Order: sequence, then structure tokens, then C-alpha cells
Amino acid sequence: MQGGVDFRRGGRRRLRAASAPLAARGWVARRLAAAGLGAVFALLLPAAAFAAPYWAVLGDSPQARSIQHLFWIVIGVAFVFLFGIEGALLYVVFRFRARPGDEGDAPQVYGNRRLEVWWTIVPALILVVMFIFTVRAVGEETAVAPNALPVTVIGHQWWWEFRYPTLGVVTANELHVPVGRSIDFTLESADVVHSFWLPLLGGKEQLIPGQKNRWTFTVDKAGSYDGACSEYCGGAHAWMRLTLVADTPAQFEAWAKAQAAPAASTGASAQALRVFTQNACSQCHAIRGTTASGAVAPDLTHVGSRTTLGGGVLANNAGDMARWLENPQAVKPGVLMPDLHLSADDLSTLTAYLEGLK
Repeated sequence: MQGGVDFRRGGRRRLRAASAPLAARGWVARRLAAAGLGAVFALLLPAAAFAAPYWAVLGDSPQARSIQHLFWIVIGVAFVFLFGIEGALLYVVFRFRARPGDEGDAPQVYGNRRLEVWWTIVPALILVVMFIFTVRAVGEETAVAPNALPVTVIGHQWWWEFRYPTLGVVTANELHVPVGRSIDFTLESADVVHSFWLPLLGGKEQLIPGQKNRWTFTVDKAGSYDGACSEYCGGAHAWMRLTLVADTPAQFEAWAKAQAAPAASTGASAQALRVFTQNACSQCHAIRGTTASGAVAPDLTHVGSRTTLGGGVLANNAGDMARWLENPQAVKPGVLMPDLHLSADDLSTLTAYLEGLK
């Protein structure tokens, strides 16, 4: 206080007037920088995702394309609202920003019945339209064609069992289907809740103990497709993988005929089978055409013809087969198959035998 004048109060007023535009510009700059980073992320994410086998908006079946169509509609509506709201926000920020000399608060407006009616009606109409598209997509996923191939999928901790009741085929972790023919899936679980997911061929469906769910799709293009259990089901959930192989009709017929046949019997296989039964393998696994008839682990009748081992954890070759047999717990922690402490000779005999079951 000098000469009856309070310089501190006037200084504060002048400081607020001078700093208001700077603060507004700093706030806008931070928002623009965040928006720029978001835009870069949005541009880079699809480039990586489109190269991944689990990018669910690419599809090689009519059912997957129906989901893809619904996905892009939702994304389109979301982007309209995103840019509309963000655009309005940026307009308000620039149009009504604080200017030098402004004092007090801006005029306050309370309530606008017309706007409130519109922003209630428009979202409600959008939800109705999205509901109609969703019902249509769900109907396409559950409509079974008259000539569909029945396949029973049974989820186990932590592997997949596939049964073809009309073909007499039982296999594990590798599902073969003919191109162009609808597949009628019956989904079951032997223990806990699982979720059957083949991203490029459709949505996902749960396998629930004591309940049978139905699902269908038709593969349009020959090739291999990755899948997985998409619902946490225990310690080795991350390694509950599957492979779907879409064959031409002729290739599928040949595969089914080979899979329905019992295991070939030779002198060497008789010795290996003794090792197999003496080490209690036959109590869990089945090899059709032999005395091994276990029903709680994968059917091994033609295990040598599959591309992976252990529910997708290893490639199927002699080296990885030996590694799996030697100590499955070291390869897939938590797996229900115990370490049998095989001797070197037994390990070599079993590896050669199982790899020969084509």
C-alpha cells in the first residue's frame, strides 16, 4: 500500500487479464497434441491388426462377413458422433475462449427442451436400427443348412475334441472341414466353461457343462485358420489353441477316410504299444485298432498326421514329440498329463511310434 493505492490488487487483475489468453492457448495446444497422438495411433493400429490372425473384422465365411458388416456400421456411427462432438467442442473452445479484458463469467443458459428431446430421440432410433442389424447377424450365425456336416466340439482343460458322428472320426485340436459346405456344430464342455473362437470364420460361442449349444458357418476359401479358447478356463488357458483346416471336398473325403481307419499294426508298433500300455498311457488315450481305449485325453489314432501337439504349444515333429513325452509339465505348465519318467529307450520307441500314426 503506497499513497492509498493497493498495487497488489491491481497487479493481480492485470496478471489475470494477461495470462487468460496464454492459459487458453496452452489448454488448446494440449488437446490438439492429444488428438494428434490419437490419430497416429488410429492409423497405425489397423496396419498391425490386419496382419494378425485374430483380427475379427476380416472374414472367410458368410457369417464372418455379416459380423464384419455390423462392425463397420457401429464404427461408422461411433465416428460420426466422435467427430461431431469433438468438432463442436473445438468450435466452442475457440469461439468462446477468454479474451483480454473479459471480466466475470460468461452468460449461463439453463435447459433447452428442444435439444433435450432431439438428443433423446436420435440415440434411441440409432439403438433400434443397431438392434435390427444385430438380430439379423445372429440369425445368420445360427441358421443351419439342410446338408450341413454335423461336428461335435468338446472343450477339455486344455485341449479340443472333435467328433464327426456321421463319418466315424474322432480327432483333437485340429479341425478339418470341406470348403463350401455348412458345418453344424454342437458345442459341449467336459469340465468348465470354454469359448470356441475362430476369428476369421465367425463370432464365438460358449461351451457350458451340462448344456449343448449350436453354431454354424461355411468356409469359402481353402487354407488354415487359427482359433483359441477365448474365456479363461484355468492355468493353461493361453495354450488352448486349435487349427481349422479347410480342404477341398476331394481332400476332405480322403482325410476323413484315412482318419476313420484304425491304426496300422506292425512288429515295431506291437513293441511300442507294450511301452504305451505299461506306462499307463492307455488309461487316458485311445488308439483305435489296439487295446488302448482311454477316453479322458486326446485320441491318438492318427496323431502323427496333425500339425501341432499339446493344444497348439508345439509343432508336430519328432524332436518336439520327444520333448513333450519327456516332460509335458515343462512345456505346458499345469497340463493334466504327468511326467512318466520314461527311459531313453522307451522315449525313443514311443516317439517313433506316435509320429508314425498318420
